[in-house]
Amino acid sequence: MTNYIELIGVITGLLCVYLAAINNIWNWPFAIISVTLYIFIFFEARLYADMGLQFYFLGANIYGWYFWSHKKEPEVKIPVVSITSKQIIWTIIAIALITPSLGYTLIKLSPILHYKPAAYPYLDSFCTAVSLIAQLFMARKIYQNWLMWVFVDLIYIGVYFIKHLQPTAIMYAIYAVIAFMGYLDWRKEFNKQQAKLN
Repeated sequence: MTNYIELIGVITGLLCVYLAAINNIWNWPFAIISVTLYIFIFFEARLYADMGLQFYFLGANIYGWYFWSHKKEPEVKIPVVSITSKQIIWTIIAIALITPSLGYTLIKLSPILHYKPAAYPYLDSFCTAVSLIAQLFMARKIYQNWLMWVFVDLIYIGVYFIKHLQPTAIMYAIYAVIAFMGYLDWRKEFNKQQAKLN
C-alpha cells in the first residue's frame, strides 16, 4: 500500500514542481496532494523533520495558491523578484538556529512519544530548515528559491536512497533538474521585468 501512496506522491510532486517552474498556478493543488501523502510516507521512514515539514508545506501551498491568485489584473502574473541582502542574512540566521534546535528536539522527543529513533536528525533538520525558507521564497516569487531547492534536493537524493525510498530519491533527482530550469526561467523573467522598467 505504501508503494502506491509513494508512487502517487511522486507523480503529483513532479507535476507540482514542473508547473511551478513554468510559473503556472496549478502547481499548488498538486503540491497539496503530494505533501499530504508524504506526511505518512516520511512517518513510516522515521524522517520526522521531513514529516513535520510536510505540514508546513501544506500551509505554505495553501498560502501560495491564495497569493498567486490575488493579482490586480487577471492577465498579469505576480512579478518575479530578487532576494535582498537582508533576506540573505535572515536566511543564514534562521538555518543556523533551526537546524540544531530541531535536531536536538527530534532526538529527545522520539523516546518520549514512543517513536523509533529519528533517522539522521541533524541532517534531516538542516534540509528541513533550508526547505522552509525556500518554500516561503517560492510563494513570494523570489527567483533564488530555485537555487536553494537544487542544493537541498541533492542532499535529499542520498538520504532517500539510504532509507530505501528509491522512487522518492528519483523524484528528487528530477526535482533538482526542474529546479535548475526553474531558476533559469524565473531569472530570465526577472531580467525582462527589469528591462521594461529601465
